[in-house]
Amino acid sequence: MYTYQESVTIKASAQTVYSIVSDITRTGEWSPVCTSCWWDDEESAGVEGAWFTGRNELPDRTWETRSQVVSAEPGREFAWVVGGKFVRWGYTLTEVDALPEVDAMTVLTESWELLPEGITMFGEKYGDQAPARIADRTQQALDGIPKTLSAIKGIAESTP
Repeated sequence: MYTYQESVTIKASAQTVYSIVSDITRTGEWSPVCTSCWWDDEESAGVEGAWFTGRNELPDRTWETRSQVVSAEPGREFAWVVGGKFVRWGYTLTEVDALPEVDAMTVLTESWELLPEGITMFGEKYGDQAPARIADRTQQALDGIPKTLSAIKGIAESTP
């Protein structure tokens, strides 16, 4: 019920696309909500288990979250969990047969899942307002994922 994913085909190799989506410091270039991210420890940047902080902005509020990388497989998957247990976001990459005029093509899938501990956290934090808050966050994901994928596609296809 609280999961969503969408895909886009990009005229670029899986390695090129991975190098973009796994560079969390560039998130502000494509996310409609997350305006910036930074690694909590530069030495562990980009590897599974690493933590980063993201700054999110909407017209009515601004907040920061810490997230932990749960998958960092170059050319295949990059994923993280907000708060280490609340919401899982990720990108999976599948290189597909390219068109004759294109060197490489990749299907990039962005996914979002509100995890059980996230649902519990909303209940504890917002009480009776939790269902409305969850619905709002779910709608933000549904609206944001296609915008994000479109922006990443533009960046990847313009990367030399």
